[in-house]
Amino acid sequence: MGERNDQPQGSHAAEESGAQEIEATVVLGLRITDWPALRAAARAAVEELDFDGIDPEGQRAQLLREVAEDPNAALGALLHPDRLVASLPGIEALGGTLEISVTDDFAPDFAELFPLDDDGDTGDWTLTPRTACLVHTQLISLADAAYEDLDDHGDDPVTIADESDWTVFGRLQQRTWNLHRGWRRAFARAFDDLADDLAIGEWPLPRCPAEDVALRLALADARSLLGAQPESVADMMGDLPADLYDYDWDGCSDELFGVYGPDEEDGDLDAGQRIDRLLAATHPEGWFLGYEDAEERDPGRGYRR
Repeated sequence: MGERNDQPQGSHAAEESGAQEIEATVVLGLRITDWPALRAAARAAVEELDFDGIDPEGQRAQLLREVAEDPNAALGALLHPDRLVASLPGIEALGGTLEISVTDDFAPDFAELFPLDDDGDTGDWTLTPRTACLVHTQLISLADAAYEDLDDHGDDPVTIADESDWTVFGRLQQRTWNLHRGWRRAFARAFDDLADDLAIGEWPLPRCPAEDVALRLALADARSLLGAQPESVADMMGDLPADLYDYDWDGCSDELFGVYGPDEEDGDLDAGQRIDRLLAATHPEGWFLGYEDAEERDPGRGYRR
């Protein structure tokens, strides 16, 4: 004879055991530190989901595309209430919603990412917190503007008559003016790639000719903004520590360009001149081919939009 079980059973078990319906609110502040890892986890989560409807595989493919391109979508897939509740014993999901928003005032902690030498000046050039902050801001602004150009103009060619209507692509060499939307989207991503380097504490070292051009634009805009609006730049810096090498644009050009890329076959040419020669000899479609000595960026990193 089996043992007697006095625990409530069946569909009314929760009611008989005094269980309650509870509404839980969780507020999380998150910082994405490894977008490729987040994207991979989100894709794995989507592969495990069950889809209903007329075209479940089409729904899955669409969501896979979204999580591959959008960090918000990737977080949404991983933090969905049903997914979270499924990992907890003894509870049943009665419904729920998930809201994700980007904090407008979020910025990397450049003082922590690019610490200054407390022992005094060692004589070695360094990328300072204030320089990193200003360059990062310009890279993000240029990426925003490039995507706005795409939204406004799409595949339309840049012309001399409407050059001023383009915030970014009108500034590039005229031989790029007729290139397609896909090329322009990839160029917009070059700004984001360099900004992402800074956001994790790495120097923004161009890994392909397109990134060389993108960084040149960002440094030019940073120099221009500092000259035209020094008080605005000072406000932007907040409590970031000051240093002798702040806003050393010549140092940025010397130290950030040429780490990867064409070799010094001609000793009379500096890094900028070698890059100019390479750009002139390379069709713009080849600007995104990575330098042989640079680590390849994740080909599945997607686009901001």
